[in-house]
Amino acid sequence: MTGIPTTGYHAWPMAAIDPKDVLKTLGIKAENDGAWAGEWLATRGPVIESRNPATGEVLATVRGATRADYDEVLRRSVKAFEEWREWPAPQRGALVRDLADAFRKSKDALGALVTMETGKILPEGKGEIQEAIDIADFAVGLSRQLYGLTMHSERKNHRMYEQWHPLGVVGVITAFNFPIAVWAWNAMLATVCGDASLWKPSPKTPLTAIATQHVVNRVLAAHKAPPFLTLLVGDNAAVGQPMLEDRRIPLVSATGSVGMGRTVAEVVGRRLGRTLLELGGNNAVIVMDDADLDLAVRAVLFGACGTAGQRCTSIRRLLLHEKIAAPFTERLKTAYGQVKIGNPLESGVLMGPLVDEPSAERMMSALATIKTQGGEVILGGKRLTDGFPKGSSFVEPTLVRSKKDMPILQEEVFAPVLHLVTVGSLDEAIAVQNGVPQGLSSSIFTSSLRSSERFLSASGSDCGLANVNIGTSGAEIGGAFGGEKDTGGGRESGSDAWKAYMRRQTCTLNFGGDLPLAQGITFGS
Repeated sequence: MTGIPTTGYHAWPMAAIDPKDVLKTLGIKAENDGAWAGEWLATRGPVIESRNPATGEVLATVRGATRADYDEVLRRSVKAFEEWREWPAPQRGALVRDLADAFRKSKDALGALVTMETGKILPEGKGEIQEAIDIADFAVGLSRQLYGLTMHSERKNHRMYEQWHPLGVVGVITAFNFPIAVWAWNAMLATVCGDASLWKPSPKTPLTAIATQHVVNRVLAAHKAPPFLTLLVGDNAAVGQPMLEDRRIPLVSATGSVGMGRTVAEVVGRRLGRTLLELGGNNAVIVMDDADLDLAVRAVLFGACGTAGQRCTSIRRLLLHEKIAAPFTERLKTAYGQVKIGNPLESGVLMGPLVDEPSAERMMSALATIKTQGGEVILGGKRLTDGFPKGSSFVEPTLVRSKKDMPILQEEVFAPVLHLVTVGSLDEAIAVQNGVPQGLSSSIFTSSLRSSERFLSASGSDCGLANVNIGTSGAEIGGAFGGEKDTGGGRESGSDAWKAYMRRQTCTLNFGGDLPLAQGITFGS
């Protein structure tokens, strides 16, 4: 017995949510064009099928963009930017405010579509739309706070100050696991900064992007704004690679694997463009012997099983102090017994499927590798087929008792696989946590002020996100989001992340009659 309630797949709750109604409400047809730049272009690229990972059924198809479509959309994006950058920032904020309201009105339908395309449960699907609303609200306030600095000049009758100007067309490449939120993190900030945004969504979630574009288009039309928010659904050859190579795109923001990020950085770097990278996470939670274990169990349960372990902030490694390792493991096994697996649109289900069949196969392959390296599966670890639709990709969340020197602990397994590792001290725990190439999110559970401050110190966690007594997932939009090392170093969302989408200009004004040089240099008579 695994102890996990694999109750099978239940029929759609048709009285509450009918997938056909959701698609119709959002403007999704059986066949859709994959490019928008002021109008939907009749794309002629390869057909992309959007499949529901909970049923294996095709929701709809999208005709992908060609290289010619890319060139046309980017041409229009550049033209739109040249107009949009002249709009005063508070007027840009007013448009974003209306975008937030449009997302509020479409929250239920968009959230259901996210669930149908990604397999994440409905509360998480709706939560993702709320995240888009939150960052839009943040950006509205930011539209009146794009501050520069005034500096004192060393030269008499001179004034120095900094100002920030729009950067240009921002390329936004998003992953399947957050098909709206990550685009919104970038696009809402870029919009108030005066940029245009060209969106390339994951081919695994094209309908969510198209539905979002339909919502956006109504707001653009109401404001009589140029088409500065554009969309291109397509493969890497037709859309992705050209975006990386194109000098008309000064910034490429990309979310995905470390391997993808290396390619983005290399190609964009060769033309001296900017990149904003949000790549892999191999996140650890430390549970000390003085921790509130009930609190820690609840956090670990969501962090490891939420979105079926397909968040970049999902917990991959659990570092347990040796004094509490055994009782905490038993508590966690009991908690995993509450994880009802099934139709992600059904109330009470806590975990849906992985996004597709290859993802499930990669998880099974990783578990085989774990066993060869000395790891022991102590709960879960199976594919779920009995009682589930053919073509679906359901799996059991898995607990593995692992050794800290296992090579696979250096890798991110993008699935609900949690390594349990025993440590003897806080210093050992921090060393194990930091001893991987990735550096996104981290957490410690402790009642000790000294331990928490040690964890947050310069010699503590080396991650971009460091938390005390909360899990690694669920970052708020008020703080900049991103990580270090192989995670890419990018920062999106709140704080001063807006500066990535603008260019800084230092201005010096001489209002006197002389021409003194800096550093007291004299040149000629």
